[in-house]
Amino acid sequence: QVQLVESGGGLVQPGGSLSLSCVASGYTFSRVGIAWYRQAPGKERELVAAIALTDPVRESLTLYGDSVKGRFTISRDNAKNTAYLRMNGLKSEDTAVYFCMTHVGGLDYWGQGTQVTVSS
Repeated sequence: QVQLVESGGGLVQPGGSLSLSCVASGYTFSRVGIAWYRQAPGKERELVAAIALTDPVRESLTLYGDSVKGRFTISRDNAKNTAYLRMNGLKSEDTAVYFCMTHVGGLDYWGQGTQVTVSS
């Protein structure tokens, strides 16, 4: 079964940094895109960052939500079946549950989420 497990959330001060991890299993990770979303209380789930693959070797597209451009970096380690989200310059408005997501076999799969709280 496709499974995604996030980790790395926690409490961070404004201006601080945090790295999240998403360990994937149940599919060929290297051949499929991966994305990070977040959802704050009372708000819609929004795209944070994504790596979309057109093939596993030569072509990819990395994109970021407008609110995190220049501060967050998405990356992946195919040997570890893991995606990462490096978050720098954190702001209070970044407080949310962060989810990783992938699309396999016509279905969306989501991790359980990890809480990120940015506060003094």
